Amino acid sequence: MTRRIRVAIFLPALGLFGVLLAWALVGIPDFGHYRGPYGYLLNRVALPERHMTNVVTSVVFDYRGFDTMGEEFILFAAVLGVVLLLRQGGREQPDELNDSVGSDGVRIGGVLAVGACVLVSLWLIAYGFVTPGGGFQGGAALASSVVLVFLVSSHKAWSGVASDHALDPFDGVGAGGYVVIGLGALIGGLPFLTNVLGPGVPGTLWSGGSAAFVNWSAGMEVAAANLILFTEFIDEYVVPLAAGDTAG
Repeated sequence: MTRRIRVAIFLPALGLFGVLLAWALVGIPDFGHYRGPYGYLLNRVALPERHMTNVVTSVVFDYRGFDTMGEEFILFAAVLGVVLLLRQGGREQPDELNDSVGSDGVRIGGVLAVGACVLVSLWLIAYGFVTPGGGFQGGAALASSVVLVFLVSSHKAWSGVASDHALDPFDGVGAGGYVVIGLGALIGGLPFLTNVLGPGVPGTLWSGGSAAFVNWSAGMEVAAANLILFTEFIDEYVVPLAAGDTAG
Protein backbone atom coordinates (compact mmCIF):
# COMPACT_ATOMS: atom_id res chain seq x y z
CA MET A 1 0.00 0.00 0.00
CA THR A 2 1.45 3.34 -1.06
CA ARG A 3 1.70 6.41 1.14
CA ARG A 4 -0.92 8.22 -0.94
CA ILE A 5 -3.46 5.43 -0.42
CA ARG A 6 -2.79 5.35 3.32
CA VAL A 7 -3.33 9.11 3.55
CA ALA A 8 -6.52 8.82 1.50
CA ILE A 9 -7.86 6.26 3.95
CA PHE A 10 -6.64 8.09 7.03
CA LEU A 11 -8.08 11.55 6.31
CA PRO A 12 -11.78 10.52 6.09
CA ALA A 13 -11.37 8.38 9.19
CA LEU A 14 -9.77 11.32 11.01
CA GLY A 15 -12.61 13.61 9.93
CA LEU A 16 -15.24 11.14 11.18
CA PHE A 17 -13.40 10.74 14.47
CA GLY A 18 -13.23 14.53 14.86
CA VAL A 19 -16.97 14.88 14.29
CA LEU A 20 -17.76 12.16 16.84
CA LEU A 21 -15.35 13.68 19.37
CA ALA A 22 -16.91 17.14 18.98
CA TRP A 23 -20.38 15.63 19.34
CA ALA A 24 -19.34 13.85 22.55
CA LEU A 25 -17.71 16.97 24.03
CA VAL A 26 -20.76 19.11 23.35
CA GLY A 27 -22.94 16.59 25.20
CA ILE A 28 -20.83 16.56 28.38
CA PRO A 29 -22.77 17.97 31.36
CA ASP A 30 -21.59 21.29 32.74
CA PHE A 31 -19.14 21.17 35.65
CA GLY A 32 -20.99 20.49 38.89
CA HIS A 33 -24.08 19.07 37.16
CA TYR A 34 -23.60 15.32 37.51
CA ARG A 35 -26.44 13.32 35.97
CA GLY A 36 -25.56 9.76 36.98
CA PRO A 37 -27.91 8.16 39.54
CA TYR A 38 -25.47 5.24 39.75
CA GLY A 39 -22.88 7.49 41.38
CA TYR A 40 -25.33 8.91 43.93
CA LEU A 41 -26.47 5.39 44.83
CA LEU A 42 -22.91 4.16 45.36
CA ASN A 43 -22.06 7.16 47.53
CA ARG A 44 -24.86 6.12 49.86
CA VAL A 45 -24.25 2.36 50.00
CA ALA A 46 -20.49 1.83 49.52
CA LEU A 47 -19.45 2.69 53.07
CA PRO A 48 -22.18 0.78 54.96
CA GLU A 49 -22.04 -2.23 52.62
CA ARG A 50 -18.32 -2.49 51.84
CA HIS A 51 -16.72 -0.35 54.59
CA MET A 52 -14.64 1.41 51.94
CA THR A 53 -14.28 5.17 52.11
CA ASN A 54 -12.88 5.36 48.55
CA VAL A 55 -16.01 4.69 46.52
CA VAL A 56 -14.18 4.61 43.17
CA THR A 57 -11.87 1.77 44.20
CA SER A 58 -14.75 -0.11 45.81
CA VAL A 59 -16.52 -0.03 42.45
CA VAL A 60 -13.45 -1.07 40.49
CA PHE A 61 -12.35 -4.01 42.66
CA ASP A 62 -15.56 -5.04 44.41
CA TYR A 63 -18.87 -4.02 42.87
CA ARG A 64 -17.67 -4.61 39.30
CA GLY A 65 -14.50 -6.59 39.93
CA PHE A 66 -15.29 -9.00 37.09
CA ASP A 67 -15.28 -6.14 34.55
CA THR A 68 -11.97 -4.91 35.94
CA MET A 69 -10.49 -8.36 35.42
CA GLY A 70 -11.32 -8.01 31.73
CA GLU A 71 -9.62 -4.62 31.62
CA GLU A 72 -6.53 -6.10 33.26
CA PHE A 73 -6.30 -8.83 30.64
CA ILE A 74 -6.74 -6.23 27.90
CA LEU A 75 -3.60 -4.57 29.25
CA PHE A 76 -1.86 -7.93 29.48
CA ALA A 77 -2.73 -8.78 25.87
CA ALA A 78 -1.75 -5.32 24.62
CA VAL A 79 1.68 -5.55 26.26
CA LEU A 80 2.12 -9.06 24.88
CA GLY A 81 1.36 -7.80 21.39
CA VAL A 82 3.81 -4.91 21.65
CA VAL A 83 6.53 -7.21 22.96
CA LEU A 84 6.01 -9.66 20.10
CA LEU A 85 6.25 -6.85 17.56
CA LEU A 86 9.38 -5.31 19.04
CA ARG A 87 11.16 -8.60 19.64
CA GLN A 88 10.36 -10.24 16.29
CA GLY A 89 13.60 -9.11 14.69
CA GLY A 90 15.71 -9.66 17.78
CA ARG A 91 18.07 -7.07 19.15
CA GLU A 92 21.75 -6.93 19.86
CA GLN A 93 23.01 -5.04 22.88
CA PRO A 94 26.18 -3.02 22.39
CA ASP A 95 29.31 -4.34 24.06
CA GLU A 96 29.88 -1.03 25.84
CA LEU A 97 27.45 1.83 26.31
CA ASN A 98 28.81 4.94 27.96
CA ASP A 99 25.55 6.58 29.01
CA SER A 100 26.17 7.07 32.73
CA VAL A 101 24.94 10.34 34.21
CA GLY A 102 28.02 12.38 35.08
CA SER A 103 26.57 14.68 37.72
CA ASP A 104 26.96 13.31 41.25
CA GLY A 105 24.17 15.58 42.43
CA VAL A 106 21.75 14.17 39.87
CA ARG A 107 22.73 10.61 40.70
CA ILE A 108 22.38 11.04 44.47
CA GLY A 109 19.18 13.05 44.21
CA GLY A 110 17.80 10.59 41.70
CA VAL A 111 18.49 7.58 43.89
CA LEU A 112 16.75 9.27 46.81
CA ALA A 113 13.85 10.15 44.51
CA VAL A 114 13.53 6.52 43.44
CA GLY A 115 13.09 5.41 47.04
CA ALA A 116 10.60 8.18 47.82
CA CYS A 117 8.56 7.54 44.67
CA VAL A 118 8.46 3.78 45.27
CA LEU A 119 7.24 4.39 48.83
CA VAL A 120 4.48 6.73 47.63
CA SER A 121 3.48 4.21 44.95
CA LEU A 122 3.16 1.39 47.47
CA TRP A 123 1.12 3.73 49.68
CA LEU A 124 -1.22 4.47 46.77
CA ILE A 125 -1.83 0.76 46.30
CA ALA A 126 -2.10 -0.17 49.98
CA TYR A 127 -4.53 2.61 50.87
CA GLY A 128 -6.60 2.29 47.70
CA PHE A 129 -9.79 1.56 49.63
CA VAL A 130 -9.22 4.41 52.09
CA THR A 131 -7.94 7.39 50.11
CA PRO A 132 -7.68 8.17 46.36
CA GLY A 133 -5.46 5.59 44.70
CA GLY A 134 -5.55 1.88 44.04
CA GLY A 135 -3.79 -0.82 42.06
CA PHE A 136 -3.98 0.85 38.67
CA GLN A 137 -2.78 4.28 39.81
CA GLY A 138 -0.19 2.90 42.19
CA GLY A 139 1.06 0.36 39.65
CA ALA A 140 1.60 3.06 37.02
CA ALA A 141 3.37 5.25 39.58
CA LEU A 142 5.56 2.33 40.68
CA ALA A 143 6.64 1.65 37.10
CA SER A 144 7.49 5.33 36.61
CA SER A 145 9.50 5.27 39.82
CA VAL A 146 11.69 2.44 38.57
CA VAL A 147 12.27 4.24 35.25
CA LEU A 148 14.05 6.92 37.30
CA VAL A 149 16.89 4.41 37.69
CA PHE A 150 17.54 4.69 33.96
CA LEU A 151 17.15 8.45 33.86
CA VAL A 152 19.50 9.25 36.75
CA SER A 153 22.00 6.40 36.45
CA SER A 154 22.77 4.27 33.38
CA HIS A 155 21.37 1.58 31.14
CA LYS A 156 23.51 -1.01 32.93
CA ALA A 157 21.90 -0.14 36.26
CA TRP A 158 18.46 -0.14 34.63
CA SER A 159 19.03 -3.60 33.16
CA GLY A 160 19.73 -4.91 36.63
CA VAL A 161 16.31 -3.94 37.98
CA ALA A 162 14.15 -4.26 34.85
CA SER A 163 15.18 -7.40 33.00
CA ASP A 164 12.73 -9.53 31.04
CA HIS A 165 13.39 -12.55 33.25
CA ALA A 166 12.47 -10.57 36.37
CA LEU A 167 9.41 -8.76 34.99
CA ASP A 168 7.63 -11.45 32.97
CA PRO A 169 6.77 -13.60 36.03
CA PHE A 170 5.40 -10.58 37.92
CA ASP A 171 3.21 -9.69 34.95
CA GLY A 172 1.85 -13.21 34.75
CA VAL A 173 1.36 -13.60 38.50
CA GLY A 174 -0.40 -10.26 38.73
CA ALA A 175 -2.89 -11.13 36.00
CA GLY A 176 -3.28 -14.76 37.05
CA GLY A 177 -3.55 -13.89 40.74
CA TYR A 178 -6.72 -11.93 40.03
CA VAL A 179 -8.33 -15.05 38.59
CA VAL A 180 -7.04 -17.31 41.36
CA ILE A 181 -8.64 -15.07 44.02
CA GLY A 182 -11.94 -15.28 42.17
CA LEU A 183 -11.67 -19.06 41.86
CA GLY A 184 -10.99 -19.27 45.59
CA ALA A 185 -14.46 -17.87 46.21
CA LEU A 186 -15.96 -20.41 43.80
CA ILE A 187 -14.23 -23.26 45.61
CA GLY A 188 -15.79 -22.00 48.83
CA GLY A 189 -19.25 -22.19 47.25
CA LEU A 190 -19.60 -18.44 46.69
CA PRO A 191 -19.96 -16.41 43.48
CA PHE A 192 -16.78 -15.54 41.58
CA LEU A 193 -14.71 -12.75 43.25
CA THR A 194 -16.94 -12.62 46.32
CA ASN A 195 -15.24 -10.83 49.22
CA VAL A 196 -14.68 -13.93 51.35
CA LEU A 197 -12.94 -12.06 54.21
CA GLY A 198 -15.78 -9.63 54.82
CA PRO A 199 -15.79 -5.83 54.54
CA GLY A 200 -13.29 -5.18 57.34
CA VAL A 201 -12.86 -1.96 59.32
CA PRO A 202 -13.55 1.37 57.55
CA GLY A 203 -10.58 3.72 57.21
CA THR A 204 -7.95 1.01 57.74
CA LEU A 205 -5.85 -1.30 55.56
CA TRP A 206 -8.31 -4.08 56.42
CA SER A 207 -11.32 -2.27 54.93
CA GLY A 208 -11.06 -4.14 51.61
CA GLY A 209 -11.20 -7.72 52.87
CA SER A 210 -10.15 -10.14 50.14
CA ALA A 211 -10.69 -7.36 47.58
CA ALA A 212 -7.39 -5.94 48.86
CA PHE A 213 -5.58 -8.93 47.34
CA VAL A 214 -7.31 -8.22 44.03
CA ASN A 215 -6.11 -4.63 44.33
CA TRP A 216 -2.51 -5.75 44.92
CA SER A 217 -2.68 -8.22 42.00
CA ALA A 218 -3.78 -5.39 39.72
CA GLY A 219 -1.01 -3.15 41.03
CA MET A 220 1.60 -5.85 40.38
CA GLU A 221 0.34 -6.50 36.85
CA VAL A 222 0.10 -2.81 35.91
CA ALA A 223 3.57 -2.05 37.26
CA ALA A 224 5.18 -5.06 35.55
CA ALA A 225 3.34 -4.47 32.26
CA ASN A 226 4.42 -0.84 32.07
CA LEU A 227 8.00 -1.71 32.96
CA ILE A 228 8.07 -4.36 30.24
CA LEU A 229 6.92 -1.72 27.76
CA PHE A 230 9.53 0.75 29.00
CA THR A 231 12.22 -1.92 28.71
CA GLU A 232 11.27 -2.85 25.16
CA PHE A 233 11.13 0.74 23.93
CA ILE A 234 14.39 1.68 25.65
CA ASP A 235 16.24 -1.34 24.26
CA GLU A 236 14.73 -0.96 20.80
CA TYR A 237 15.01 2.78 20.27
CA VAL A 238 17.01 4.57 22.97
CA VAL A 239 19.95 2.19 23.33
CA PRO A 240 20.80 2.05 19.59
CA LEU A 241 20.80 5.86 19.43
CA ALA A 242 23.02 6.09 22.49
CA ALA A 243 25.35 3.44 21.07
CA GLY A 244 25.58 5.39 17.81
CA ASP A 245 26.42 8.59 19.67
CA THR A 246 29.11 6.75 21.65
CA ALA A 247 30.61 5.24 18.52
CA GLY A 248 30.55 8.62 16.76
